[in-house]
Amino acid sequence: MADMSAHLALTQLVPLAKELDENKVTPGVLGFVVFAVMAGAVWLLMKSMNRHMGRVSFEETPAPAAATPGLQEQKQAPQE
Repeated sequence: MADMSAHLALTQLVPLAKELDENKVTPGVLGFVVFAVMAGAVWLLMKSMNRHMGRVSFEETPAPAAATPGLQEQKQAPQE
């Protein structure tokens, strides 16, 4: 069924393509529709990302001193 509708669409568009100048290539209405859909999708993704980034807490909790003894030893070691 999908092949039939694709074939029907192509047979209707072929006469229109012959009327156009063969040396001029334009994106046409389909190109605009695809671009508009992609722009809308990017806008929605940016809006969603902004909402999700607003929920993230960037405050770091300090590391406990007992959990990282090697880190303290490195800080206290003399530089050569």
